[in-house]
Order: sequence, then structure tokens, then C-alpha cells
Amino acid sequence: MSVNKSVTVIGLGPMGRAMAAAYLDAGYRVTVWNRTPGRADELVARGAVRAATVEEALTANEVVVLSLTDYAAMYAVLEPAAAALEGRVLVNLSSDTPARTRAGAAWAARHGARHLTGGVQTPPSGIGSKEFDTFYSGPRDLFEQYEDVLEVLTGTDYRGEDPGLAALYYQLQMDLFWTTLTAWLHMLALADANGIKPSEITPYAAGTLGGMGQFLDFYTPRIEAGRHAGDVERISMAVASLDHVVHTTRDSGADPALPAAVLETFRRAAAEGYEEDSLTRLFEVFGRGAAA
Repeated sequence: MSVNKSVTVIGLGPMGRAMAAAYLDAGYRVTVWNRTPGRADELVARGAVRAATVEEALTANEVVVLSLTDYAAMYAVLEPAAAALEGRVLVNLSSDTPARTRAGAAWAARHGARHLTGGVQTPPSGIGSKEFDTFYSGPRDLFEQYEDVLEVLTGTDYRGEDPGLAALYYQLQMDLFWTTLTAWLHMLALADANGIKPSEITPYAAGTLGGMGQFLDFYTPRIEAGRHAGDVERISMAVASLDHVVHTTRDSGADPALPAAVLETFRRAAAEGYEEDSLTRLFEVFGRGAAA
């Protein structure tokens, strides 16, 4: 467990500013750096130390929290100051792919730093709350040593030694998040094309999404067992239903591209001979990669 209540935060977008503020609230000595120095003004007014250079920010504290756009931004910021990385603990909360996070951890190690990957599961407004979690991966001993520092930001969910795992778990959540919200927005556009306001239809959408957990719990053991029997619903039913959605969208003058893409996926499964199987058969269809 760490006993030194000091930390550096590099990258002061909305997330980075929220993280630095959480550390100040917790009584930490906080050093901050950002390419646009003015973003640190409010934090400095609250007691943070503004580093004049990246080197100064790195050498100020052992633990350095990175809140950058991606790993390319990390290289752009840190490579010119790589000599100052020796002995640092990089908690990289920037989003990127598992492969790039593994490469980033190896890069840090070559410069004498240790690296923890993080995937934050909350917007800036949730930073400082244990109601939300951040995925972490990397050396277990490093995570355990600094877990109290990490828990200032959110709850922690350690996924394993592989530095790419936290990024993978995060991207899995983003896969669900973006596709779900996109479907909701398409629903709103279709409703609007028929004179129904978002406020009128959204309560029904919330009800539908609220019940999705039951479907996930029901289907998950079947998927793991390789059971895709069409005893509850069938791909052929989904094809017919989605065809109705696509035609309704076209008839309404809205863009049918999203439901049409989903329909095409189900038609692909049907063409492979799975029309009487459950929609869970798509788990295997997706796993085989894109259609030729």
C-alpha cells in the first residue's frame, strides 16, 4: 500500500481535470501538466502545482496518472522527456486497443518505468465515486501497492497481469455502449419521422433496456454450452421482424442503414443454415469474422 500522498496528472481534458480535483479533495499533493497551460488554472487555484515542463511533471512524483486521448498522444508527450521516466509508475488511463496498450507497457519498461493500464467506466462526473469502477491490468504487485491511490478515482476491478486486458474489457463495454445508444437514436429518429417526440417514446425504450439483463442472464449459459436451440425465438423470426423495421423506416423517410445492416447479419446466418436456431447463433457467426 502506498503511503506517499502525492501524484502527477498529465492531460487536463475534462477527465484529467476531474481526476486531479479528486486527488486534491483527498488531500494529495498534486502536480499537473497540460499542453495548454490554462487548463490547470482552476486546479492551481485550489492548490495544485503547475509543472512548467513534462520533465518537471514526471520527476515531481513517483505515480504519474496519464489522461490522454490515446497512446499516440502518450508517445508525443513523453518521448521527448523519456529520460525522466526512470522509476516512475505510469497509470495510463488513456483509451486505446489491447495491442497498443501492450506495446505502450513494453515501451515504458524500456525506459525504466512500470505501467498499469486502466479503463475508466464513468464520465468525468463519476470520478471520485466508488459507485463506478475502473478496469486495471498489469503487474499484480504494482496494482496492490498503489490500489489506495487508484481508489481515490473510482472503485477498482483488477483483470490480470496482461497489460492489454484492461483495455480489452473497456473496449468490450464500449462496443455495447455505442451500439446500444446508436440504436436508441435511430429509434428516436424513426419516432420523430412519425410525429412522436423523444420524451414520449424514451420511457418505453428505458423499459425495454431495463429488461435486457434478464435476456443476458438467460442466454449466457446457453452460449457457453454451445446450445442455440430455437425454442424461445428463431433467426427466421428475427429476419421477418427486422424486415418490418427496415420497411417502416423507409416508409417514414428515415435512414434505414442501421436496421438494414442488422437484418443483413441475420440473413447471413439464415443463409448458413441457422434459420431455425436462436439468435445466439450469431455469437459463432460473428466469431468467424466478416462475410467473404
